[in-house]
Amino acid sequence: MDKVAIYCRLSEEDKNKSCETDDSESIKNQKAMLTQYANEHFWEIYGVYSDDDYTGSDRSRPAFNRLLKDAEEGRFNIVLCKTQSRFTRELELVEKYIHYLFPLWGIRFVSVVDNADTSVRGNKKSRQINGLINEWYLEDMSENIKAVLTNRRKNGLFIGAFAPYGYKKDPERKGHLIIDPEAAAVVRDIFDMYINGSGRTAIARYLNERGVLSPAGYKAANGEKYRNTSKSEEAKWHDWTVTAILHNEVYIGNLIQNRYHSISYKSKIKKPVPKNEWIRAENTHEPIIDKEIFRAVQNLSAGRTKSNVIKRTGGNVFSGKIFCGKCGSALRTSVCNHKLYLRCGRKLYDRNICEGTYVLYDRILSEVLSQMRKLTAEFSNIGIIKANTVFHDAAENSLQSVRKSIDEAKRQLKDTQNCIKKLYIDNVKEDITSEMYSRLMKEFAADEARLSGILEELQNKKISIEYAIRNRDDSSEIIQKYLELDSLGFEMVRSFIDRIVVHKDTGKSRSFTLEIFWNF
Repeated sequence: MDKVAIYCRLSEEDKNKSCETDDSESIKNQKAMLTQYANEHFWEIYGVYSDDDYTGSDRSRPAFNRLLKDAEEGRFNIVLCKTQSRFTRELELVEKYIHYLFPLWGIRFVSVVDNADTSVRGNKKSRQINGLINEWYLEDMSENIKAVLTNRRKNGLFIGAFAPYGYKKDPERKGHLIIDPEAAAVVRDIFDMYINGSGRTAIARYLNERGVLSPAGYKAANGEKYRNTSKSEEAKWHDWTVTAILHNEVYIGNLIQNRYHSISYKSKIKKPVPKNEWIRAENTHEPIIDKEIFRAVQNLSAGRTKSNVIKRTGGNVFSGKIFCGKCGSALRTSVCNHKLYLRCGRKLYDRNICEGTYVLYDRILSEVLSQMRKLTAEFSNIGIIKANTVFHDAAENSLQSVRKSIDEAKRQLKDTQNCIKKLYIDNVKEDITSEMYSRLMKEFAADEARLSGILEELQNKKISIEYAIRNRDDSSEIIQKYLELDSLGFEMVRSFIDRIVVHKDTGKSRSFTLEIFWNF
């Protein structure tokens, strides 16, 4: 007798659950239908694999991955689903499992509603077309969701999975934050302690000594499905946690969102969004901290950072401006053998997260000074007014050229994507051989990746040029002030530099490269 594995999936949270551990009604209906279908065909049911509240593009589905493991081990010889899209919406996984690995493992795939059956000769075309349609559906749905979320952010609605510490989601009004009295009291204490002279490390130590749960620990203790990358540390406060709270405008009633976005609809990896693309909405909810107090804390923090750096290190002029290229954490000062070093702050607490950047401070100072001298030398032989004029004309010409290049890259990318779709349909219709399809698909995929990279680089260049043009007058003042540069100071670094990222050589050498983001 054939052994069948039943797979069920629901992507939206069901309102008919009596409790969180219950299967949704839709899952139960899928199980009932597929069980009946298996019995009618006299198949022995090996097991039922169920993923509730997971999308068809989520590759981390627990039951889905258990099914694949058991399939590889040959525990059954049929996989039964309601539709092919219940199994996956990704064309890549359709090809990988349904058309390649399942036949290799001796497994038949059957979906009831759309009549997909790998044992039926000629059925492959319909399965591939279903896969292609599901792939397009995912892409369209992703763009639609992005548009909806952008609109909600612009309207001042909070769309995060978890409310910021000190707040909770309003059960009566979606997208609105209300104060959580217990956590809000801790936030007020943090601001009070800081403005009365306590440092961030001292505040973190004070909270830990009194057993106050950190934001991550507090969420977990209140039953929220919050996952922290360092679970052993989730109930502890650190100075960076305190810093994040002290600088977060959410506590004065403002929302700043869209700071990160996914690199594609198929990936959960996020990358930072340029600051000028952040979405800001003011007075969206009740503040915990008075605006005057918040402003005083920001001023105090800026002054305290400068004085503490000078006091502790003899003047680390890059404090708050220099970051690890591996994990993004701020580099902190460290003294070894009477020499000053800059090292990754995250490595100090968890070596498993980041292998760490560790470089001699004087080497960074020398390299930054060298690059700044080159920058100012470009303007040393001409007057500032003339320099600004030349810069403006060159920047405008560059901007026009970049815009044309962007339009051309978009056109070529669209043509390539259309060719990929047409090639796939030709393959489904068997108008071309499989060998030709594989060869052409590789070439088109390589072109698509290359053009996507070019387009992203051009768009970033366009943003940089536009920013430079907007700030050209300020640039002239800065350059004029520091035209003859022989040393670096705290204020000078803040005038010239937005941030510095240190990329350390992955080998045993002590070499590194600097990525400097200028203020002009």
